[in-house]
Amino acid sequence: MSIRQLRDDIACVFERDPAARNTFEVLTTYPGVHAIIHYRIANRLWRMGLKWLARLLSTFSRWMTGIEIHPGATIGNRFFIDHGMGVVIGETAEIGDDVTLYHGVTLGGTSWNKGKRHPTLHDGVVVGAGAKVLGPITVGQDARIGSNAVVTKDVPDSVTVVGIPGRIIRKATTDEENRRQAMAAKIGFDAYGMTDDMPDPIARSIHNLMDHMHHVDRKIDNMCRALSNLGDHSCEDALPELEKETFVSLHERLEAEKVAEQKAEVAAEKGADQRSQ
Repeated sequence: MSIRQLRDDIACVFERDPAARNTFEVLTTYPGVHAIIHYRIANRLWRMGLKWLARLLSTFSRWMTGIEIHPGATIGNRFFIDHGMGVVIGETAEIGDDVTLYHGVTLGGTSWNKGKRHPTLHDGVVVGAGAKVLGPITVGQDARIGSNAVVTKDVPDSVTVVGIPGRIIRKATTDEENRRQAMAAKIGFDAYGMTDDMPDPIARSIHNLMDHMHHVDRKIDNMCRALSNLGDHSCEDALPELEKETFVSLHERLEAEKVAEQKAEVAAEKGADQRSQ
C-alpha cells in the first residue's frame, strides 16, 4: 500500500461523509478506513503467497472493525465503507475506483465451485445499507443499489436497482411525466407525491395504468373523428364527471367500529334485563 493510495482513501471520506472533521479523527475512529488499510496489507501478503498470514490479518480486521474483506478480493482506489458493520466482500469480488458501500452489504457468491463466483462493481457504484449483490455478476459504472435490495443479475451503467429481487428503475422522460400529469389531472388523481425517484410498486402500477389510458384515449379520439366525418356526432356528448370519493381515515373508521360495538353491548344488556324481568 502506497502513501498516495492511503491519502486517497482518507480524502474520499471527506468527500462522502459530512461528519468527518479532520484526518486524525478519520484515521483513529473510522472502521471503514481501518478495514481498507488492513485489506491492502493482507492483499499484498496474499499476492506474495503468504496466504495464511493474509487470512490471519483479515480475521483480526474483522474482529476489530466488523468488516470482512477476503484478502484475495480486488479493490480499486478511493474505496469507502461508511459505518461498515456487517460488510462482507468475497474472494473473487472486483471493485473499481470511487465505490461506496454502506453497512450490512454483502458481495457474496452463489456457488461452491472454484473460479469467479463474486460480483464485479465498476467505478462509481454506490451500494446501500443491507443490500446483497450475489454471484459473478457485473454492476455497471455509476449504478446505485438501493438499501436491502437483492441483486442477482447484471446491472447496466447509471441505473438504480431496488427491491427483492432487484429491479431496475429508470428516471422517466419529460414527455412521459407531462403525459402522466395531464392524465392525472383529467381523472382527478394526484399521483405525484410518489415518483420514479421514490419507487413504490403501487405508484408504478398506477403510472402504467395512466399510460395505458392515454393510449386508449388517443384511439377513441381517432375513432370519434372518423365517425364525425361520416356524420355520426354521438361522440360529441360530454362524458359524465367522476364522482368525488369521500375518504375516511383509519382512526375515524376504528372509532366508528368502537362506537358500534358499544351500542351492541348496551342493546344486549337491555335485552338480557328485559328477559330476566
